Amino acid sequence: MADEVATTQLAEIILKRIRSGGDITFASFMESALYEPDLGYYTSPGRKVGAEGDFYTSMNVHSAFGRLISREIGRFWELLDRPDTFTVAEAGAGGGQLAQDILDAIAEENTNLYAALTYRLIEKEPSLKEAQAARLAQHAERLAWSSPQELSDGALRFTGCIISNELFDAMPVHLVEMAEDGLKEVFVSADANGFREKLQPPSTPELAAYLAKFEVRLMPGQRAEINLAAPAWITRAATTLERGFVLTIDYGYLSEELYASQRRNGTLLCYHKHSTNEDPYRLVGEQDITTHINFSSLIEAGKEEGLVAAWYGEQYRFLLGVGLMEELMQLVAQAKDEQESLKHRLAIKKLMMPEGGMGDTFKVLIQAKGVDNPQLLCMRKWGMGL
Repeated sequence: MADEVATTQLAEIILKRIRSGGDITFASFMESALYEPDLGYYTSPGRKVGAEGDFYTSMNVHSAFGRLISREIGRFWELLDRPDTFTVAEAGAGGGQLAQDILDAIAEENTNLYAALTYRLIEKEPSLKEAQAARLAQHAERLAWSSPQELSDGALRFTGCIISNELFDAMPVHLVEMAEDGLKEVFVSADANGFREKLQPPSTPELAAYLAKFEVRLMPGQRAEINLAAPAWITRAATTLERGFVLTIDYGYLSEELYASQRRNGTLLCYHKHSTNEDPYRLVGEQDITTHINFSSLIEAGKEEGLVAAWYGEQYRFLLGVGLMEELMQLVAQAKDEQESLKHRLAIKKLMMPEGGMGDTFKVLIQAKGVDNPQLLCMRKWGMGL
């Protein structure tokens, strides 16, 4: 790993930083690679998602994804007794595709909710606001914007829901490895040829405490990622909600599966032009770096702040529960020809099917605050007739 000479402007900046200031944790390296102002993967110009980008997300596959989420949001509103003001805060809203699909569906299918709605887009990259506003112009009266800082500093308080789609997998993680003499952390160093990894004592006792909390026992030589930012984010989200729900869609596992011994090298992956690799030190700032998330940490962090885990399961189970088959039948019935019908069916299949689709790779977690035993749409029994 990291045998190539640095080839990007950002790589040279980080190398210079290390050479002058000393080794940095992998979490610090990943933070810079993804979020360095103007040069990081998510803070630099360019299309990241879709056919012209580096990867797909569920919302890029078909607008039905957002329409189905909108129906569960409608259920949230009902469970909260249909308040006159209801906020949907989308964290990591990106280009606004998911927001558009959700808002279009609510405007069409649930006019009473639409009249009560404020859709608040929360995005770290400020330059995206203009693109979001243009895309969502027909919903302008329903829109508001906030920075992640406003979400985390307690300035916002509302009743409603906070939603995210692939937010946590791009948060910086600490890399740890179990050595013969105990737990070590991966630090990023620099030599004449570029980046080098070093195993050093952990930078914070929180890392060992995290593993102990979830009863993780790493095998000698086993690597793992520890995302300290994710549970901290959930804690802040819980504080923001007076009453309501947090809906998280991401890829990951509960802790016992995430840190199983067969995952000897962890789950870190990089994406560039729809291909994957495991070397975060190449194309620094030009490729995405992601890891699977520990849903157990989100559940536990939420519980400590009054968020109750109401539902957790695979994306296909969620989508079927909220009405995927009904949506597909309607789309096929309205298709103008067989080619359009096939396009709908293939897209829906990708959203729900395992083995090459997104159906079981992605998980959905719904946490509730101030709502006892919520009966959600995704809890409905569904048939498998295709």
